[in-house]
Amino acid sequence: MEGFEVRTSNTKKGKALFATKKFDQGDIILEEEPLVSCQFAWNAAYKYLACDYCMRPLETPEQNVRRLSCKPDIVLPHSDCFETNFEAITSCDQCGILYCAQECKQKAFVAFHRLLCHDSSNAQHPIAVLLEAWKQMHYPPESTSIMLLVRILAFIEQSADPSAAAATFKQFCHRTVNEDAELVHKLLGEQFVDQLNTLRELTANVISGDHVQEFLTPEGFCTLMALVGTNGQGIGTSPLAMWVNAVLELTMSDDERQQLDLFIDKLYQYVEEESGTFLNTEGSGLFQLQSACNHSCAPNAESTFPHGNHKVQLKALKPIMPGDEICISYLDECALQRSRHSRQKELAQNYLFVCWCERCSSQASQPDCTSEEEMSDDDVDADD
Repeated sequence: MEGFEVRTSNTKKGKALFATKKFDQGDIILEEEPLVSCQFAWNAAYKYLACDYCMRPLETPEQNVRRLSCKPDIVLPHSDCFETNFEAITSCDQCGILYCAQECKQKAFVAFHRLLCHDSSNAQHPIAVLLEAWKQMHYPPESTSIMLLVRILAFIEQSADPSAAAATFKQFCHRTVNEDAELVHKLLGEQFVDQLNTLRELTANVISGDHVQEFLTPEGFCTLMALVGTNGQGIGTSPLAMWVNAVLELTMSDDERQQLDLFIDKLYQYVEEESGTFLNTEGSGLFQLQSACNHSCAPNAESTFPHGNHKVQLKALKPIMPGDEICISYLDECALQRSRHSRQKELAQNYLFVCWCERCSSQASQPDCTSEEEMSDDDVDADD
């Protein structure tokens, strides 16, 4: 491993990623494919077509923006600057699930699909029943998917060495409770006991076997839910965003640039009016190395998906020196700008820790209060 190493932190954070060489701002620290990834259930229901293995979108930027804006006559300029090769798209011979290429089809079959292949038009199939139950319990915005758990179980069962595969997933942090702070993951609160039992029983109808039985007990299922809840990395891919990035690299006159910027602003306005925040193909994945990155409210690195699929790229946001811990933000940009109290509340609910990063420590004298906007969010949460 070049330039970084995973080792135990001297704090209570457990594993951490440390630099072993200097990284300048913008440097790529690592790239990694997940053990498993999965598109969110509601995202798929809203017709975001994606490769079932790598989550690469299966529509052109023009098709993407026409669908999101409900304007079928939109024509994107400079469409030739962004190559989309859909000739390689293939499907499972049995169930018809789509893949961007034969390679992804083969990888999926070897990893998990052999056990999960089913007729997706059959609403009574155990997978369809599980997905429908999940969607009724977890409305957008989504943060994980029950199918990520199912793929983990299938991955273990299909593995040539199931015990080693199970051990790989057990290496992820999988606490259901942080005893020190008396925190319980928000998916595992007492109000969700019935939901969890239902999901566990429906999951057992989809996949079972000697090697995964420990994960299908009430305690084991909670552990698995906490594992994906605290380690799942959000993945976002977008043909429109890829096209925008490509055209912004083109050489053109100032006048052309101004016209293009206005056109792009208008596109996003159309999309927002019609689709709101449903902009990207979204899902989550489990990354062995990237998951070792701890959180900071003033991160020195960020996770991006520049390849338009589920491969994560960890990039330095500022100079990182040998011996420095490499930290990312677990919060999105909007949440990161909120008060210390609000940031800590969200991190406690989702990741079971109270953040005392350098930024939080420096703001410790701030009163524990939330803004009016954050209070309204709390009211929405209480009504769910």
